[in-house]
Amino acid sequence: MRVERVDDRIRFPEGAPFDVEELLAQPLVARVATRGPVVRPVWYLWEDSAFWVFVGPWSRLMRQLPDDPVFDLVVDVCEVHSGLVRQVRAHGTGTVEPFDVPRARRKLVRYLGRHEERWDPRFSLAGDPQARELRLARLAPDVMSAHDMTFRPSLPDGSPGEGDRA
Repeated sequence: MRVERVDDRIRFPEGAPFDVEELLAQPLVARVATRGPVVRPVWYLWEDSAFWVFVGPWSRLMRQLPDDPVFDLVVDVCEVHSGLVRQVRAHGTGTVEPFDVPRARRKLVRYLGRHEERWDPRFSLAGDPQARELRLARLAPDVMSAHDMTFRPSLPDGSPGEGDRA
């Protein structure tokens, strides 16, 4: 199922193959592709009909988007033991935005949990984000699609059989 941006929003209809908002609310890893192609795994926040990812001095994405803002992105789940296979693909335009600490916190809580004091120091939101050159990439899709390719595993419990190991 394919949908396009209308009135600056992306909305999947009730007839979508699964609840896209629910899938995108999970702490999954997305893969973003830009010119080259260059594909990079990213943690993301789906909010305001856009994917938000951290960028900074370490990130080619921060330098690349101003000159070439086109991106493709995929978020997927593939559980071979249960047969659950779902995919959301997005194509659109990216921009580099100022760092928004509340938005960044909402993103990190998804992946690292609510106990900020226990987070790895690399993810600390303390200090001045501008001095650390932190920014957010806003990846706003013009087109998105959702696909459910779920299958029934061959074994009742989903575990590999004797002859299935490589």
